[in-house]
Amino acid sequence: MQENSFISNSKTVIKLIAFLIIVGLVFYKTGLKYKSAGDKNVINAFTQQRYSEFYNQEPNTIDTVFIGSSHSYCTFDPEIIDTILGTNSWQMGTPLQHYDTSYYVLREVLNSQKPKTVVLELYWDVLKDEFEMKQANSFFEVLKNQSLKDEYIKKVFPINEKVKYKLLPIRYQQDYFAYESNEIQNKLEEKYGVHKKATPVVEGTEYYRSKGYTYCDVIMPENEYNETNQFKGYDGENWEFNKVQKNYIEKIIDLCKKEGINLYFVTAPVANVSMEYIENYDIIHNTVADFANKNNIPYIDYNIVNKETGMLTNENFRDDAHLNHSGVQIVDKHFAEWLRNN
Repeated sequence: MQENSFISNSKTVIKLIAFLIIVGLVFYKTGLKYKSAGDKNVINAFTQQRYSEFYNQEPNTIDTVFIGSSHSYCTFDPEIIDTILGTNSWQMGTPLQHYDTSYYVLREVLNSQKPKTVVLELYWDVLKDEFEMKQANSFFEVLKNQSLKDEYIKKVFPINEKVKYKLLPIRYQQDYFAYESNEIQNKLEEKYGVHKKATPVVEGTEYYRSKGYTYCDVIMPENEYNETNQFKGYDGENWEFNKVQKNYIEKIIDLCKKEGINLYFVTAPVANVSMEYIENYDIIHNTVADFANKNNIPYIDYNIVNKETGMLTNENFRDDAHLNHSGVQIVDKHFAEWLRNN
């Protein structure tokens, strides 16, 4: 009887091990499939080009660095800035970049470059988040410094996010489902003539150009004036400056002081129509401005500048939150003079 029981238990264990192996293989293959979808994301491709070109620069040749989210790489064109100021600047923004990531971006820059100036773009919708894995992974995909990546995961990632990061299907699920949704829609259109809800035709081009800058001459489509505008119902009274992100900005301040770098804060503009939807923006602006003043960092908010001067129109934006190149030209000329005066 004992022998039969032992054989029965052994078979159960073997079946369990076989099941776990099969599940592991399926999970692994699914992860690779999800990652492949992420590799096809054009925004990720722009980031790869940005950092690949940066890594090919001669050491200690870059004197000005722009760091931040898409609002940074959609606002600051190094070629415009350099023409006016005679600098050699570089755009190091990444999608949705949070300030924990910004700190490590600056750390990586300082491994090969000695910039005199760092311009940190501050976007309030990122300042409120404690952690976001997708934006961290966007940086990891282009970061060549493995020890810095390991330190980031160890010190920044919450424990549960460390586990999720190890699981590729979870790490790349947003890229995968966005890609699959688009593929399914395309097949339905091709086979059955099923079309997406009509949207205005968007004309123009967008491409990675140089020095980290993404060129775009698309004009904001009509549906983003109202129907799909992300800022409808946004109330600054509900906004909070997250302590974790504030802490990493303070780390950036300390690092710049230690390295003798001039640090500047900038908030890029969102579309005029978007600002019309936002209530109590002054609460957000005053909180960020007070933080900058407390730390003696020059700060310019282009939503306030635009409100006071009317320097931009909705036609200067590619969507409800980002400038197109016509807007970039206007803002960058203004910013270069502001930077010169500060």
